[in-house]
Amino acid sequence: MQITDIKIRKFFDEGPMKAVVSVTFDDCLAVHDIKVIYARDRYFIVMPSRKNPDGSYRDIVHPINADFRGALEEAVIDAYHVQLVAAEHDNLSSSDDSSYIV
Repeated sequence: MQITDIKIRKFFDEGPMKAVVSVTFDDCLAVHDIKVIYARDRYFIVMPSRKNPDGSYRDIVHPINADFRGALEEAVIDAYHVQLVAAEHDNLSSSDDSSYIV
C-alpha cells in the first residue's frame, strides 16, 4: 500500500494540535481527520477515533504494525512541515510590509 496524496486540511496555531490531515492510499482509499500533534517536544499523529460511552476513545482506523505506523507518521509530519513552510512563505510574499521583501 502506497501513500499517494497527503492534504493538510487545517492548521492550528494554538494548543498541541497543529493540523488535521487527509491521506490517500493507492489513489483509491482516503483516511480523513488524522491529527498532527506537538507535545513533549516531538511531533506525532493521532488516528481518527470516536468517543465511547465510558468516555474513552477508540481508533476508527489505524496501522496494524509499527513499521507502517512509522512510515505513515513520517510522511504526514514531513508533509505538514513542507506545507507549513509554503504557507508561511505565501503569507510573507503577500504582505504589504516591505521589510519582509528579500
